[in-house]
Amino acid sequence: METREKVVDVALRLFREEGFQATTMRRIADEAGVSLGNAYYYFAGKDELVHELYLKVQREHRDRALPALVEGGALAENLAVVLHSGLDVMGPYHAFGGSFLQSTLPRKSNSSPFSEQSSDARSMAIDLMRTTLTVSKQKVPTSLSDNLPTLLWMAYLGVTLHWVTDSSDDQTRTRALVDGLVPVVAKSVRLARLPVARGLVADVAALLTRMTSREEK
Repeated sequence: METREKVVDVALRLFREEGFQATTMRRIADEAGVSLGNAYYYFAGKDELVHELYLKVQREHRDRALPALVEGGALAENLAVVLHSGLDVMGPYHAFGGSFLQSTLPRKSNSSPFSEQSSDARSMAIDLMRTTLTVSKQKVPTSLSDNLPTLLWMAYLGVTLHWVTDSSDDQTRTRALVDGLVPVVAKSVRLARLPVARGLVADVAALLTRMTSREEK
């Protein structure tokens, strides 16, 4: 297990420092002090190491965001904490974000956020959104409570996609997107509690159920 972790650590460092395309499995093996065959014993290729990055980012995101959430705080403020902390964790990997996206977008990729292999990372991300809703003072409509954490996670994926393509210094445009998005989300959740919005809320919940069930097939 120690060898596997060393290979992962070296691979992620090289991805950050030299880029995904420039990093070869042989270079990873040499830097980790193991044979190439040993490296391939643990990972079939770089794409599998991208999956390890996805897990690492989700763990670090959770560990950074949870202590910063404010019990009874405004949903917009807590959600801003979660989204900005996610960008903080991803920051060192922005240089190879395009390669990361290329590996994760194909539906059949093990590194896809929707793949079976990514279920642990996906669950961590959705649970973080669920906790954010739970600790915030804003109440969530009962009809949306099961699906809203997943909706927020999907919104975060959209923010991540923007971040990957954001060429502004320190991705300030993505930071501005987050700051503009969270009040809209909080207001939408608040409005969803009104009787006039019940039909719309039910439609959104049904649509999300159909989407997620298709992904699981």
